[in-house]
Amino acid sequence: MKRNFALALMFLAAAGFASAQIYTPTQDILGAHLVGGRGCVACHTPHSGAFGNGQTPSKDVGNTGSVALWGEDLSNILGHTLNTGGGTYVDALPSSVTAGTADVMGVMLCLSCHDGSVATPAMMKGITYETLATQQGFTGNPPTLLGNDGTGKGNYLNDHPVGPSATIGCNSAANPESGYNWDCSITAAGLITPGPSMQAFIQNYGFFVSPAVVNNKPAVMCTTCHDQHSMNAVVVLAGATNRGLSTGPKSGITPGTYKSMFFVNGPYNPNTATSGSNQDAQFCRQCHGGESNEMHGGNVPTIF
Repeated sequence: MKRNFALALMFLAAAGFASAQIYTPTQDILGAHLVGGRGCVACHTPHSGAFGNGQTPSKDVGNTGSVALWGEDLSNILGHTLNTGGGTYVDALPSSVTAGTADVMGVMLCLSCHDGSVATPAMMKGITYETLATQQGFTGNPPTLLGNDGTGKGNYLNDHPVGPSATIGCNSAANPESGYNWDCSITAAGLITPGPSMQAFIQNYGFFVSPAVVNNKPAVMCTTCHDQHSMNAVVVLAGATNRGLSTGPKSGITPGTYKSMFFVNGPYNPNTATSGSNQDAQFCRQCHGGESNEMHGGNVPTIF
């Protein structure tokens, strides 16, 4: 009897731990992208593009607003060259609003607000709406003006690689970073086929990132890791199709809405109160498989 009672308590404790992971937003999920209450029209103007937001583009005037009804001025980001990831990844942005692929245009749209150097946005204060994980000894707000963050105007050397050259690789002899990536392969269509270790990881966390496909290779764009329409929450669906994968298991996380931060597109909460939580590291490991538990012979679940 006592043994059965103890088992019942253990079951209830485990059930409580699982249910505590589910999150109910207490503020509008657009968060900082409400832009002082203007909401969607701060970025997407229903008429006249940048002119509809009171701006006067100096370049490619005839195409303003023709992509995603964009209401910010793209003039100064057109033709700009990005040097990210220490300068290893170099990409020249299109010189016309309509010249780039949808994925590259997405990078340009983000930078029309977040550059802060060649493109100076309205209303942005230059720091995140959210603070760092204060209970872990950090204070303050990360910068949001990536091209003007105190290291010199137009400097993206200290930013995560992004753009057509920021491709995602797999662990193979043909890859110069062999041993640092997942045990996966890339199909002719640029989709990722997980190997056994990556499959185990997906079951322990999921695959929430959305790689773009550039020249039949998966590549990192801004929206690969960020959902610009939800700052603080991410929805995990039961049996949802994994984006960017040719095949593979589904996430083993209990379906529901999870806490996120910084518009990260996955369960991500640096302010978690759980000691030993690995959920933030799990997000990065979606692409950086060489640093995962599974590629080191372990099978550690996500600890919320």
